Amino acid sequence: MDIREERVVLVTGAARRVGAGIARRLHERGLRVVLHYRGSAAEAQALADELNAKRPASAALAQADLLDMAAVARLAEDALAAFGRIDCLVNNASSFFPTEVGEVDEAAWQDLMGSNLKAPLFLSQALAPELQRRRGAIVGIADIHVDRPMKRHLVYNLAKAGHAQLIRSLAIELAPQVRVNGVAPGVNLWPESEASFDVAERAAIEASIPLQRTGVPDDLAVAVAFLLLDAHYITGQILPVDGGRSIVL
Repeated sequence: MDIREERVVLVTGAARRVGAGIARRLHERGLRVVLHYRGSAAEAQALADELNAKRPASAALAQADLLDMAAVARLAEDALAAFGRIDCLVNNASSFFPTEVGEVDEAAWQDLMGSNLKAPLFLSQALAPELQRRRGAIVGIADIHVDRPMKRHLVYNLAKAGHAQLIRSLAIELAPQVRVNGVAPGVNLWPESEASFDVAERAAIEASIPLQRTGVPDDLAVAVAFLLLDAHYITGQILPVDGGRSIVL
């Protein structure tokens, strides 16, 4: 068996949307996948069934609330136990919603900072010995707004900026055994919350994208696969995957 077919990736937030797209693409590249989910059990099971139908015993499930640090530790253990190894980690799971000045509360802080920064740090730390042993790789999902903050999303901006710095810091801390990179989406699927952007805002953003379309999950998935599997001399970098939107912000 080709060694690439033996490798295992843990994708957080893998049941739906971008996470599911990443999992499908990495599975197509020959990896076995551990699909993390929090509450989307039915969607996660359906995706696992889909992937296992294509290649038996190639997908497994792992449930955890990433805001619970004990659950994060268990997730690392469960993911490693699923196939006996972890070679790659994709820190994809993320909360996203507006937080305007004057309306920020501790619950929003805990949710946004927890899912976008704290959990990726502690999960990466828990899996670091295994990833170093396997000479593996990590990819985190940052955001094009880490350098140009998005209005009305104060805490999200802070959390994703922290995640970007986490990517660069881990690249130093875990080198040379583990490469750590990130992708920075622009509009790759609109958020499900209608509170995030109104119709006029969406239209203005879409009109500003040089490639004249919003992204789809596979746009990010292709970039994630490249950074995990093909970019052997790249670490500590964050690749914008935004149709060119970041150059016109």
